[in-house]
Amino acid sequence: MQSFRTELENPIVEKDIIDLEKKIRAFREGKIHDEKFRSLRLARGVYGQRQPGVQMVRIKLPFGKVTFKQILRIADIADEYGSGNLHLTTRQDIQIHYVSLDRTPELWAKLEQDDITLREACGNTVRNVTSSPASGIDPKEPFDVSPYAHATFEYFLRNPICQEMGRKFKISFSSGEDDTAFSYIHDLGFIPKLRGEDRGFKVMMAGGLGAQPAIAHIVEEFLPEDEVIPYIETLIRVFDRHGERNNRNKARLKFLVQKIGLDEVLRLTEIEKTANKVKTFKVNREAVPQPTPPPSGSFPIHEIANPLKYEQWLATNVFEQKQTGFYGVYVKVPVGDIHTPEARKLVEGIRGLVADEIRITQNQGLLLKYARKETLPALFNVLNELQLAEPGFDSVADVTTCPGTDTCNLGISNSMTLSKVLEDVIYNEYEDLIYNRDIKIKISGCMNSCGQHGLAHIGFHGSSLKADKRVLPSVQLLLGGGTVGNGAGRAADKVIKVPAKRATHVLRAVLDDYKTNAVGEETYHSYYDSKGKDYFYQLLKPLADLTNLQEDEFVDWGHQETFATAIGVGECAGVVIDLVATLLFESEEKLGWAKEAYAESRWADAIYHSYNTFVSSAKALLLDKGINSSTQTGVIKEFDLNYVNTGLVSLPVSFNDLVLQINQNEPSEAFATTYLQSAHEFLNEMKANREALKV
Repeated sequence: MQSFRTELENPIVEKDIIDLEKKIRAFREGKIHDEKFRSLRLARGVYGQRQPGVQMVRIKLPFGKVTFKQILRIADIADEYGSGNLHLTTRQDIQIHYVSLDRTPELWAKLEQDDITLREACGNTVRNVTSSPASGIDPKEPFDVSPYAHATFEYFLRNPICQEMGRKFKISFSSGEDDTAFSYIHDLGFIPKLRGEDRGFKVMMAGGLGAQPAIAHIVEEFLPEDEVIPYIETLIRVFDRHGERNNRNKARLKFLVQKIGLDEVLRLTEIEKTANKVKTFKVNREAVPQPTPPPSGSFPIHEIANPLKYEQWLATNVFEQKQTGFYGVYVKVPVGDIHTPEARKLVEGIRGLVADEIRITQNQGLLLKYARKETLPALFNVLNELQLAEPGFDSVADVTTCPGTDTCNLGISNSMTLSKVLEDVIYNEYEDLIYNRDIKIKISGCMNSCGQHGLAHIGFHGSSLKADKRVLPSVQLLLGGGTVGNGAGRAADKVIKVPAKRATHVLRAVLDDYKTNAVGEETYHSYYDSKGKDYFYQLLKPLADLTNLQEDEFVDWGHQETFATAIGVGECAGVVIDLVATLLFESEEKLGWAKEAYAESRWADAIYHSYNTFVSSAKALLLDKGINSSTQTGVIKEFDLNYVNTGLVSLPVSFNDLVLQINQNEPSEAFATTYLQSAHEFLNEMKANREALKV
């Protein structure tokens, strides 16, 4: 692999990219343990695919905002480095697949030329901060939350407190009480509120999906806007110190809350406030200005080839913005995939008809802004030519899905093809449901809920069944989930597992029963509650009968070969590194970062890097004794028990008191000086005495 250099103007970004290239080189030369390297590349948006030898690159687009120029840049890169496809995600990112690992630094450098980052798009970091796609133009919003999402992204990017957490951390900002950014399934979800002229947020904490979904707790009814960033920081500090690190299946914030209780987590956050970099943070409300509307003027009359479809599209995909005279236009993107030729044609076609800002939506679509009423026919024709004018955005006919077995290591069954098949059922047999936004269908290729099946009214996730010693693809059906509003939500119930090829029959049975038995305008939630889970189990039980299987049911959707489970190692979170030498090397690296931050007068950053130096060094010594604590607080406690209290290491105070000065002192220059010096001395002593300390 040839050495790579970049000519970026931002030295911090340039250093990041060159460091990635060096780490790839060291990995190729066998100088970095493969598990350690995995965590390094994940934090830089590089994720292993199901297919060996290639990577998925996740592009981090804060709150889904992207310009025409950026879309074109991403399309060019997808052609040069990947498979020529842009995949839109439920976290408002764009993914490129089939990328060579060795080319990722060069790819990243080219993205950064248009201010696009990969940093912390994956791994145990603060993931992409999402918001309601209509924020800024939503007629019902109290105020635009985009600047707050942007400030959160900027503040925590490369922030030392969240670079090596036990698990990922997700944050959302909804534009209003409709909660279209799903606050209730996030580690922290924010809903805007006004008290007179004062801005603030309702705060939801410790939600999450996955195999064990949890609905978030209301922790603040009104958090003033200037306290949002400090509030997030204190919670991340608590999560970093007390969160699980060995068992990734129990490592999200929701499990910490279950383990020690919500009140204890909130008590710990109060303690951490002293150490915060800032006590208040004034968000620049003008940081995300509204885009310039397209020019006005006379527009030629466009003949509409399909007037019925146009009227349906107007009814389901177009809405009036809060800005008088302008319209937002949603674009339904099948399975979230846009091939690069279509991406270029899209930009070319809509330029001049809408503003130069696109938002990626949580259901893998797009939102175009500032369309004028007189240009809607022309806009429809452009989208229709690209097969992007299907009506029914965010309706029953708009099925959300993850990539499943197409590219994901954890995929069990093919969710992408199933999504298309279910949409065909709606359009061909239940066309009236394209107007129904009450019911959402969502599919994931496995139980981890990347396709958000856990919050669907009708959800499916990939699985498998055994019949006569053979394995066949199946789906687990879930019912009754979804958004209630203002922070309230419902996790779907697991109802029954059926062969995957019968998913269409399941959907028909559920929809037919709803149409037959729902009372008047009864919502799906009300209908489901009135019937109960067992009612649906009995209704669908005949479809789970495996005594009448057909041969094609052993073949998954979109495949020709007989089904076989092939689950790889998931990379949705980082990995535990428990090699003593690696940990001591990491401690030196963290001490270097602390010194670098100190030299730049970044006192809080220098202190946190010093803290991590203490913990990594102590963990290395504990592993020499075969002790592998699952939390940082556990490491601190075990080091006192096994080294300080036994006299193997001599400290002026307990290790606990030495290290946890961090949350008892303001992040001043004076404290940074003494704390960094103590961390340096501690690391040197651990390195010098490592052999003698072995027992």
